[in-house]
Amino acid sequence: MAGSRVAITGGTGSFGRTMARHLLGSGVGSIHILSRDEAKQDEMRRALADPRLKFFLGDVRDRESVAESFTGVDYVFHAAALKQVPSCEFFPQQAVKTNVVGSHNVIEAAAAGGVRSVVCLSTDKAVYPVNAMGMSKALMEKTAQAFARNNPDSSTTVSVTRYGNVMYSRGSVIPLFVEQVRSGQPLTVTEPRMTRFLMSLEQSVDLVVHAFAHARPGDLFVRRAAASTIETLAIATAQLFGVEAPEITVLGTRHGEKTHETLLSREEMTKAEDEGDYFRVPLDVRSLDYVPFFDKGDLGTLALEDYTSENTERLDVQQTKDMLLTLPEIRDLLGITVR
Repeated sequence: MAGSRVAITGGTGSFGRTMARHLLGSGVGSIHILSRDEAKQDEMRRALADPRLKFFLGDVRDRESVAESFTGVDYVFHAAALKQVPSCEFFPQQAVKTNVVGSHNVIEAAAAGGVRSVVCLSTDKAVYPVNAMGMSKALMEKTAQAFARNNPDSSTTVSVTRYGNVMYSRGSVIPLFVEQVRSGQPLTVTEPRMTRFLMSLEQSVDLVVHAFAHARPGDLFVRRAAASTIETLAIATAQLFGVEAPEITVLGTRHGEKTHETLLSREEMTKAEDEGDYFRVPLDVRSLDYVPFFDKGDLGTLALEDYTSENTERLDVQQTKDMLLTLPEIRDLLGITVR
């Protein structure tokens, strides 16, 4: 992607900032950052201080502001979203406006502007969704795939990347654990036996870059990821900061939470292509003819199980500590310098 022009929606968030740093380091020509938070834009402008960054104040709900930020762009990484489970539960119509309608605006503006490739960021909560955030993200995926199916001759490739828990991103529990252990408070967990996929922000960038390089229209990409229980994650975090046996307060499962998360359903696993570190799930390419949806099935063998945080590689406390130490935020707090 050296020399190319990239736009990042939600570009001042955790994903966007990490993606921008990676792209600047890889020799990208310019990066258009679209977000609605002028304070974060100013902070990012000062922190990165690179003339290749161009900031656009706008919202994915506003098609015109999206189109303006995509002028002359080759690639779009769509990270703008409402991601907090509780806020989407309280205001589901807002989740629909941003995650579904906003994503439609991004895809349509990209196609109209001649963008080569759009990668949309999704979440494991979109699989068998039980909360409004996951439901809206599932509809975002369907919106992306519908464009690919309905516009087979488009020069714009639209694909989806699906993530589990990205460590130290906005909404991650790890910063909370760090704050609690450093202030001598008990660590609060909802249910110790819950499992969650663990992925670093850098690994999430690798998945996006892989999608930009290899996506066919409508593809869904998932990166293989290990998981840990919430209790293991809490203990590992505490031990890194010198507390061997932290006090843990159990709050109970919150509304909209699952015990285990799913990155690929068994139906998707049946079609998934194993690409080593990644799974690719190709688009169902049935046309707008509705008949095949009613009278044509799949005689292939159904996968026996989903790909979940329960049946993936399970990390113990030491392995979780090792993974936490890959995070720049943790290393900075511990005073660890990497050469």
